[in-house]
Amino acid sequence: MAPRASWKGYLKLSLVSCPVRLYPATSASERISFNQLHKKTHNRINMKPVDPELGLVERTDLVKGYEYEDKQYIIIDDADLDAVRIESNHTMNIEAFVDEGEVDVIYQDAPYYLAPDGAMAEETFAVLREAMRKSGKLAIARLVLSSRERVVTIGARENGMFVCTLRYPNEVRGTAEYFGNIPAGKPDAEMLQLAEALIKQKETTFDPKNYEDRYEAALMTMIREKLKGHKPIIAAAPERGNVINLMDALKASLSQSKPPAKSKSKADEVAKPAAKKVAAGGAAENPLKANLLKAVGKSKK
Repeated sequence: MAPRASWKGYLKLSLVSCPVRLYPATSASERISFNQLHKKTHNRINMKPVDPELGLVERTDLVKGYEYEDKQYIIIDDADLDAVRIESNHTMNIEAFVDEGEVDVIYQDAPYYLAPDGAMAEETFAVLREAMRKSGKLAIARLVLSSRERVVTIGARENGMFVCTLRYPNEVRGTAEYFGNIPAGKPDAEMLQLAEALIKQKETTFDPKNYEDRYEAALMTMIREKLKGHKPIIAAAPERGNVINLMDALKASLSQSKPPAKSKSKADEVAKPAAKKVAAGGAAENPLKANLLKAVGKSKK
């Protein structure tokens, strides 16, 4: 069965346009969900609309209302919504192009796939797609989804296009309230190099298949055990030792990490002279730092 489109209309660039269909790029259908049941009968509870004066009411009697003052509403019906016609109701008019890396991730919202609507649209669609791919640009356009105009980015993806709705600036909180009290001082240079060495040891290529939802998997295991009549298996959380300070944490982390690549890192250059200095009996500025540097040197061997 063909997926259902969330939106159908036209993709337009200047005088060039083609019919397109928009589809959600993600799905939550595979997530475990729970229903509300009565604790004795185990019957599923129905959520029914209630009027404070009339009691239970039929959903067919419900209308949309906008509260313009406290408990004062103006009624909005479908005809009113249909009367609000703007271009983006049925057309994604490309207004500008930007570099792919220019859109801050904090503004990115929901992802969609865009495909041509019919064979007649395929040639025009392909030309626009490849032009964006070769230029490395994202298109900026607008469309109306769920009775709301959204700004979107459009880019090439495989044989189709990828659309991402964007949040408006007033929907994104500023950082001052959260980051304003964080000291701006620079960290200790040697500890910074050790942290960089730890990062290097854990470098890899991102593959989303390596990051399954472990909580979801544990939930399903528990559910299957209960279906068999067994008691749920409670997985104990890993014990965490008390860490005295950052140096101890770095030392413990580096000793447990996999050895890095053969190429020398900055930590190697720091570790060797520091280790020699301690071995020769020299007074280190910070004993913990000296021990950590020696530990890093050993972990490289």
